[in-house]
Amino acid sequence: MTARVLVVDDLRPNVKLLEAKLTSEYFDVITAADGPEALEKIRESQPDIVLLDVMMPGMDGFEVCQKIKADPEMMHIPVIMITALSDASDRVRGLESGADDFLTKPVNDIAMFARVRSLVRLKMLTDEWRLREQTSGQLGVLKDEKPLYEVNARHANVLVLDDNEVDAAKVRATLDQDEDDVAAVASVEAAHAKLREDRYDLVIVNLRLRDQDALRFCSQMRASELTRHTPILVVAEEDDTDRLAKGLDLGINDYLIKPIDRQELLARTRTQIRRQRFQERLRDNYERSLAMALTDSLTGLYNRRYLTAHMAALIERMGESGKPLAVLMFDIDFFKQINDTHGHAVGDEVLVELSRRVVHNVRSVDTVARLGGEEFIVVMPDTEEPVASTVAERLRANVAKDPFRVRGGGDQALEITISVGAAMFEPGEDSVDSVIKKADDALYEAKRSGRNKTVGWTDAGFTTLGAGEARA
Repeated sequence: MTARVLVVDDLRPNVKLLEAKLTSEYFDVITAADGPEALEKIRESQPDIVLLDVMMPGMDGFEVCQKIKADPEMMHIPVIMITALSDASDRVRGLESGADDFLTKPVNDIAMFARVRSLVRLKMLTDEWRLREQTSGQLGVLKDEKPLYEVNARHANVLVLDDNEVDAAKVRATLDQDEDDVAAVASVEAAHAKLREDRYDLVIVNLRLRDQDALRFCSQMRASELTRHTPILVVAEEDDTDRLAKGLDLGINDYLIKPIDRQELLARTRTQIRRQRFQERLRDNYERSLAMALTDSLTGLYNRRYLTAHMAALIERMGESGKPLAVLMFDIDFFKQINDTHGHAVGDEVLVELSRRVVHNVRSVDTVARLGGEEFIVVMPDTEEPVASTVAERLRANVAKDPFRVRGGGDQALEITISVGAAMFEPGEDSVDSVIKKADDALYEAKRSGRNKTVGWTDAGFTTLGAGEARA
């Protein structure tokens, strides 16, 4: 995973050391020597994460973090404070300033890299929902700009998985301050049962469960559609660094080191609940306001109107960040014959099933739209050309592999294939229309040269990325 990291420290040796470590892990690093410069760099460069020193002359790290989190244009950017301050009160102050984590020097590199990757993944998801909400605003539908720090973090529904009764009771008593509804269980099985029964704003897990695998439980939460986006806060021991790093890679959101400091627990809990509710608000606003105006009534995919506005905003963002953007266009081979032979009701069933298969074979941050008729498009942000080519060919092969079962006119199994065109957005050269045209030209070439084929657009000409047996 690549990301742009802003390192803020007034001591140049510290900056150079962090820059070298991050660059070796293939992060794109920019630097600032003080608070005002950091705020300017954030506005100019839109980093994916900020590593912020606390002890700086003039504007210290706490004040810088507060300014970042109070600005609607910057508040979604994760901030990790890195400092020699080691008291729990310092960590709490940093978290209450809006920091997503507070690491004490000397920082363990494995833990830091895992934390950075975890927060960058979270930012990517938030970016996508913010962009969709922005698109909603441009189209005259609901948009809520209430900043993150104003989101209420009280009265949350929290699940605690801990087989240590003393620690579980301490967590419950601490969260009572926010009038949270806390359910405590001692086994993984009981936790899964609770998650099936109810929806939780946060799950707190003891990493050292006796005779149970806490990390496997966290992995299972991330694999489930019901709990994929539920925040997970892990309670760990001082020497659990390697397991914590693994947990962050698996998708846990935050961690707390024992002995549990009540104020730090409360601060980290509020941070996760506030962020969860902020993201839910973005999702709810988007889904509620766009459901009718900007989606295709048959397939539930985005329509052309939404796609045009979304791509314009996405291309602007990609142009500023320099990150790649891929576009796939595809349609159903011989779709007119399907309608003529089996009727339009069957044709509609095919379109719905195709839409379902496509959505299940791309990422949640990718945008799938129906342009009209049997023509579809997938827009893939932060995607290099080899990955886009692989996804395009995988889509084609998956559609052709299993027949489409339709109810219209009897239970029938239809052999359906698609042709796919792939193109990359070129910053400074392409517009929404031009990159779509490149993908459309590649699609036309796939159909012209036999159908059931994936073709990529390049400056040098078309490239066949994969092909199956053509249907007569």
